[in-house]
Amino acid sequence: MRLDYGAMRLTNIAQMVLPHGQVHSYAPEARGFTGREFLVSFDQSRHVGEGDRPGSWMALAARLPVGTTLDAIADAWQCVVARHGTLRTAFTRNDQGELTLHELTLGPGSWLTHDVPEGSATRDVVRAVFDTWCRPFAQPSHRVCVIQPDAGDADPRPAIVIGSDHSHVDMWSLLVLLRDLADALAGAELAPAAAFAEHTAVLAAQAEAPQDVRERWSEVMDAGGGLMPVFPLPLGDVSRAHHEVVEVRDVLDRAGLERLSARADAAGVRLISLAVGVLTEVSLAMTGTGLRAVFPVHSRHDAKWHDSAGWYITNAVLSCDDPSGATAAVKDAIRLGSYPLAPILAPYGGMPATPGMFAVSWLDTRRLPVQVSPDFEVQYVSAVVPTDGVMIWFIVNEQGVHLRCRYPDTPVARESVGTWIDSVQSALRDTATVPGDTDTEAGARHPTPVPERVPPR
Repeated sequence: MRLDYGAMRLTNIAQMVLPHGQVHSYAPEARGFTGREFLVSFDQSRHVGEGDRPGSWMALAARLPVGTTLDAIADAWQCVVARHGTLRTAFTRNDQGELTLHELTLGPGSWLTHDVPEGSATRDVVRAVFDTWCRPFAQPSHRVCVIQPDAGDADPRPAIVIGSDHSHVDMWSLLVLLRDLADALAGAELAPAAAFAEHTAVLAAQAEAPQDVRERWSEVMDAGGGLMPVFPLPLGDVSRAHHEVVEVRDVLDRAGLERLSARADAAGVRLISLAVGVLTEVSLAMTGTGLRAVFPVHSRHDAKWHDSAGWYITNAVLSCDDPSGATAAVKDAIRLGSYPLAPILAPYGGMPATPGMFAVSWLDTRRLPVQVSPDFEVQYVSAVVPTDGVMIWFIVNEQGVHLRCRYPDTPVARESVGTWIDSVQSALRDTATVPGDTDTEAGARHPTPVPERVPPR
C-alpha cells in the first residue's frame, strides 16, 4: 500500500514514502555529564530496562520549504535541544546495575552523509541510522535525517525525519519538536520548556491513588488473571515474538468522519465513546465477550506540559461489556491512568509483558493544543520490531479516520486479526452511513509483512 504525505498518518519505516536522494544525519556532540541526576519515570524504567537494542525509537517525517539548508537545520535543532531538557539526558547503569538518568553537556555536531546502496530506498538508510543511534543508552539518543531530493525531482522540498528513542518522546512530543524546529528556522527565539524530569518528580511526590482507584485496578487485573488484556481471538504460537505485519487503512474519508461526528453529537457523546461502543459491539459479536484492551492515556493534565517533550503517555485498561456504557468505560480508563502506576502495579510485578497483549490507541490530532501547518505533510513513523501482541492505533484528522494495526506474522493471526479489523472497519462505516446512502469508500485489506532482511548500514 503506497502511503503518501499529506494526511498526518501513522505508518512505519518499512512502508513510508520518502523521496529518493542524498541522505544526511545530524545530532549534537556529547561532551560528558554535568553531574545532575534525575528520577527515572515508571514507563522509562520499563522501556530502557529491556536493554540497548535497535527499533526502540519513534519518529516524525515532514517536508521543509525549498532552499532550507543543512546548516540552518543544524542551528535550529540545536535551539530545539536547548529548549527541551529530556533531549539533554541519557541513561546509564550504576555499579549496582540500577538504571540512572543524567544530564548531558551537548555541543554542536556535524553532518554525516550516508550512501544509498543500489536497490535500496532512502527509508532503508534512515532506518539503519535510527537503529544505530536512537537507542535507549545512546548519548544523545535522538537524531535528525534530511533527504535532499535528486535534481529534477517533481518535489524539490527537502524531507526531514526527526527520530528519538521512545524514552524521551511520545507522538505529541514529536509534533512539538517539529513546530519548534519550524519556529527556530523562521528566526524565533525558543524559551526553555517545562522539563519532563520535573513531571516525573511531581508524579513521584503525588499522594497515593484513592482507595477506589486501587480497588478498581485490582478488579481489572484480577479479571485477567493478573495479566494485561490479550487479543480475544487466536494468534497462533506467540510464546516468542514474530516478525510484524502492519496494516494501514483509511477507514473514513472527510465526509464519513463528518457523518460519524454528527452521530456522536446527536447521541450526546464524544467521538471516542461512539467508536468504543462500535468496537464493543464487534467484540461481542465475534467473541461473545466485551472489549478489554490496554488503553494509552496522556498525563499532561497541567497546561505547562503541553509544549514539553517527554514520555507523557502511560497505560490504563479499557473495559466495556455493553456498548451503551462506552462513555463510562472511557472515563474509567482515563481515571485509572491518572495516578502513578508503579505502586499500583507492584503486586503484579509492574506492568506484565503478556504474550498476545492487546492495545487500542485513539489520537484525534484536531484536539491537540499543538498544531502545525498542513504544508509540512506530517507522517508519524514507527520502527520495525518483532511482536507477540496486537496494537491498534486510530488516527483522526481533518482528512478522516485512519487505522494502523501491528500483529505477529503467523497464519492464525493474519486470519483472526484481519477478520477483526475488517469487522471494525465495516461497523464504523455502517455507523457513519446515513440511511439510504451508498458508501463507496474502498475497504480492501493491505497486509504488508516487514522484510526479514536488515538493510546494510
